[in-house]
Amino acid sequence: MAMSGPSGGAGGRRRGRGGRRAPMADINVTPLVDVMLVLLIIFMITAPLLASAVPIDLPDSRAKPVETEEQEPVQLSINADDTIYLGDQVVPEAELPARLDAIARENEGKDKPRQIMLRADKGLDYGRVMAVMGELNRAGLTRIALVTTGAESGAAAEAAVTDGSGSGQ
Repeated sequence: MAMSGPSGGAGGRRRGRGGRRAPMADINVTPLVDVMLVLLIIFMITAPLLASAVPIDLPDSRAKPVETEEQEPVQLSINADDTIYLGDQVVPEAELPARLDAIARENEGKDKPRQIMLRADKGLDYGRVMAVMGELNRAGLTRIALVTTGAESGAAAEAAVTDGSGSGQ
């Protein structure tokens, strides 16, 4: 017959008193995953809101937003100090026709011309905005959306989209 000690079983030794276990050396990653998922959701929501980096004071409008298509529209912005931006790059006025022609050439052979989102400061002269729209029309870029701020909600909305024929979209 085997002898059993005060620990209760043959060879069953416990460390220390009261049966405490050794500290666990593994990292609990569940809180880390939770925090990362929350951050991912926050960045997914805020990233599209930061798409236009050029600060412009847009006019108000009650127009409904225009549905965008699968191809990313070109952002053309005119600042209050009359600076023209294509995307977030400053374009000198002398270079604007060549840059618009290059955009139109990229889109040759497709059924629809590329959509242009025109953002102009509300303090600009109407003739200045029309001069830029004339350059767009000359280059063959006739699908122009005028970006405004929604009057009721304060959210950005696109006003009118023209296809050059006067019939709207």
